[in-house]
Amino acid sequence: MTAITEQLCARCLASPPPEACDKACSLADLRRGIRGTILGFTAELDPHIARRLFDLGFVPGADAELLRKAPLRDPLMFRVAGTEIVLRRHEARHVLIAA
Repeated sequence: MTAITEQLCARCLASPPPEACDKACSLADLRRGIRGTILGFTAELDPHIARRLFDLGFVPGADAELLRKAPLRDPLMFRVAGTEIVLRRHEARHVLIAA
């Protein structure tokens, strides 16, 4: 990757500011039918997984909505920017949203 691409990825994959985190909840806590705006990822998330989620459309500013839960509450189906994506609860816990 070029230096500019790496800088943009680092900025988008960075954790949101602390004042935004105070009002945030995780994507796994979202109730069915409620929409939220993605703020970013927690600092504990593996950077490779964060990059993969980013590539799938979990970008700051995108709208996310919980569509379905499996009978044992894992995995979860979300609609993010018009695309339906299924995530494990473990990964969804690391995506911060403002509901």
